Amino acid sequence: MSIVVDRIRKTYGAQIALDDVTFTVNSGEIVGFIGPNGAGKSTMMKIICALLVPDSGSVKVNGCDPASGSLEIKKKLGYLPESNPLYPDMYVEEYLRYVAAIYRSDSKSGSRVRDIMGITGLLPEKNKKIAALSKGYRQRVGLAQAIIHEPEVLILDEPTSGLDPNQIIEIRNLISDLGSEKTVILSTHIMQEVEAICKRVIIINKGKIIANDLAENIGSYGISPSHTVVVEFKRDPERKIFDSILGVEQVKNLKPGTWLIQTSGETDIRADLFNLAVKHELVILSLHRKEKKLEDVFRELTLSNDTSIN
Repeated sequence: MSIVVDRIRKTYGAQIALDDVTFTVNSGEIVGFIGPNGAGKSTMMKIICALLVPDSGSVKVNGCDPASGSLEIKKKLGYLPESNPLYPDMYVEEYLRYVAAIYRSDSKSGSRVRDIMGITGLLPEKNKKIAALSKGYRQRVGLAQAIIHEPEVLILDEPTSGLDPNQIIEIRNLISDLGSEKTVILSTHIMQEVEAICKRVIIINKGKIIANDLAENIGSYGISPSHTVVVEFKRDPERKIFDSILGVEQVKNLKPGTWLIQTSGETDIRADLFNLAVKHELVILSLHRKEKKLEDVFRELTLSNDTSIN
């Protein structure tokens, strides 16, 4: 295992930020670590990075314990916090050389800086002051400083916050590339981002892990399992014809001829709809199952969340 989190508890006075949190992240995985504001995401990531000490429980990062205070853990981790603190008066290349020198003093640090600027697309901006960069390029600088020492594990807290759609895609592609050789924990509020690049999803709510599974399986989670289909007819039927189908809980007319039908549990009504169409001499133009998305699961599991400590 690359990261092993075992029964972590963290409180701030009377408020519980993390309550018996346990999970593992395998080497080479990109894991989406998501939850509402105040759910405990940043607290957990800071504990993994040895920036906070838990009240109880343990964390291992490739065999190292962050609580030991050993510098060895710093070598294994790259961390991009949500605030992305940088030195605005330094030039891009100057800043990255400064960060590289903190980790290594050998002659290869200069070539490493050039390589990282190439990987992160910063070469055209290397002679600019950080203060003059766009938000997208500042995020690139933050990623560059997080990976410049070739860490085995990356902890990324809202890496695409505030970026435009083009910048989001660029940073997302960069994270995907990095994930091919590193273990990545990614925290973000952009569900499409998690669906696009994460192999596994961990959802935290009120300081507790409430879902932890492969991204392809996360649609099975939720308060009320349901089966939803969207059917398009050539001629629009009356709503009442759907009343004859057992298990139907909701029928919604999306537009003329197109209906969304939701049933309880996992009842599959597609065969019933075909029989219904034959009976009423209707022509079906399209019929497909509407899969539950991560955003739907997230809302179902966390909508009632009240704010905790982040």
